Amino acid sequence: MRDAGRDARPTRPSPRKTFFITGSNSGFGLAIASAALQAGHRVIGTVRSQASRTALAKTLPGLRPVVCDVTEFDRIDDVVRQAEDEHGPVDVLINNAGYGHEGVLEESPIEEMRRQFDVNVFGAVAVAKAFLPGFRARRRGFIVNVTSMGGVITMPGIGYYCGSKFALQGISEVMRAEMAPFGVHVTTLCPGSFRTDWAGRSMVRTERSITDYDGLFDPIRKARQAVSGKQLGDPAKLAAAVLELIESDNPPPQLLLGSDALKHVSDRIVRLQQEIEAWKSVTVSTDG
Repeated sequence: MRDAGRDARPTRPSPRKTFFITGSNSGFGLAIASAALQAGHRVIGTVRSQASRTALAKTLPGLRPVVCDVTEFDRIDDVVRQAEDEHGPVDVLINNAGYGHEGVLEESPIEEMRRQFDVNVFGAVAVAKAFLPGFRARRRGFIVNVTSMGGVITMPGIGYYCGSKFALQGISEVMRAEMAPFGVHVTTLCPGSFRTDWAGRSMVRTERSITDYDGLFDPIRKARQAVSGKQLGDPAKLAAAVLELIESDNPPPQLLLGSDALKHVSDRIVRLQQEIEAWKSVTVSTDG
């Protein structure tokens, strides 16, 4: 039996599209690139080194690999221009490049926060801005900014990561409002826990130094490491969801993916409503 809710969502036909995917050699980027190629789309994928470019070309022979570090802000416009000159106008930007930082706030150097924001926020925004003029001129385009359920909720020990994803979440909502008059869609992808390298080799971890935090944080770190690679979320199914998303005529501002994301974000909304109600009298007391 078909899902009536799915049938109710208007979708466009599915002509061949050109994707530009950052961080395409692992995790969600690789899964989305693979699915898009299998669906007959053209894919341009960025990697950070020539060695990664060579490896990705062997893994996905149909992909057009491009060397681009999203923190080299001055190069991004040229990279995008060259990619479109060689492969034609891009229809879909998947802003996927990013990584996780884990560490207690008091223990974590500001330099690690700066690096986290350079990649997860400034890099993503710089890439999006490189595409905005073309999308606006063509009156079409789709930007998918990959955030996280950690861009809607928070957890101890990933303050820099959550901060970066909250920032990208907010910027994306403004981008969506500004680009809507030109027929350009912007959606944030908010995954829960998936079987990627996010909590493994891709995560930067600050060394522990303050024993007062042992009771709070050590169990969280151990639990995260223990489930790495065993999470419920399937990257291939996320990729299929993204292909469905980019065909929608009415995509959501954000799309939660994973039952854990649904639970944690829903619980946060309930708590937020309770907090607003509990402090409503103080809130309105400042008028006048």
